[in-house]
Amino acid sequence: MNKIALITGATRNLGFSLAQGLAQRLDPTDTVYLTGRDATRVAESVHRLSNARAEVRGELLDVARPGAVEQFAELLAERHGGVDIVFSNHYTRVEPEDDPRSVIDGYVEANNLGTTQVLRSFAPLLRDHGRLFVVASRAGSLRALAPALHPRFENLQSLDDVDRVVCGWRDAVRSGRAPGQAWPAWINIPSKIGQVAAVRVIAGQRRAEDLRRNILIASISPGLIDTGASRPWLDLSGAPQPDEVAGPLVDLALDPSTHEAFYGELVHVGREEPGPFGSVVPSGSIVPWR
Repeated sequence: MNKIALITGATRNLGFSLAQGLAQRLDPTDTVYLTGRDATRVAESVHRLSNARAEVRGELLDVARPGAVEQFAELLAERHGGVDIVFSNHYTRVEPEDDPRSVIDGYVEANNLGTTQVLRSFAPLLRDHGRLFVVASRAGSLRALAPALHPRFENLQSLDDVDRVVCGWRDAVRSGRAPGQAWPAWINIPSKIGQVAAVRVIAGQRRAEDLRRNILIASISPGLIDTGASRPWLDLSGAPQPDEVAGPLVDLALDPSTHEAFYGELVHVGREEPGPFGSVVPSGSIVPWR
């Protein structure tokens, strides 16, 4: 059966490199969907791809637009009957000078509600041996959050539960109440925790059947990447370029192994990185949730 791959947020940085890597390594009978929210950038990105073996189709997909993800999933189901590889990689960036209260709505709409919609819409379309990865970060661990807030993300039973918690945080940021509730000033941290929580919830619902069918669903920590979104926030001295980071992620997506230990977890894939208290976080390691 021909493979169908989908990358959201694929017009630049890691998303583009994932699309190019998959297009170069999949077969000519396979299809890679390179998607983004700007039609011009989608067309330019398809044109920039080099050495593609698989068919590449550029499609407009704004995950923050109500109904867009469901409609696109229905389109792929009609065209192909299912999907084999999904990278949920979209990201709405913010700058250090932005007022979180003024940007939080759009940030959550894309980065969190868009992610849960990708999980709702595309997990049911995964064929046997399918792979669905949410690109998050090591900040998606509860260890990055004040302990008083941990119970909000624990024992969630549905993606609707995740959305309610995330929207509660969003509302606190918008109203200026977030600091008094111990939420961190950097909105990236609760957002990433919400993404990882969403993966944990859907994995809990699907685990037995997915493992029987060799389906892998996981969150991915790709480590530091030298991109325009990261430079204003982090010291990226020596950080790898998106192409270097994409390689191991494509390897994992195409690896036929079951990787049962990774199922539903946040997995660090890429370069070794310094961890807390002088430790090292190697590639292929599971980032603890608590």
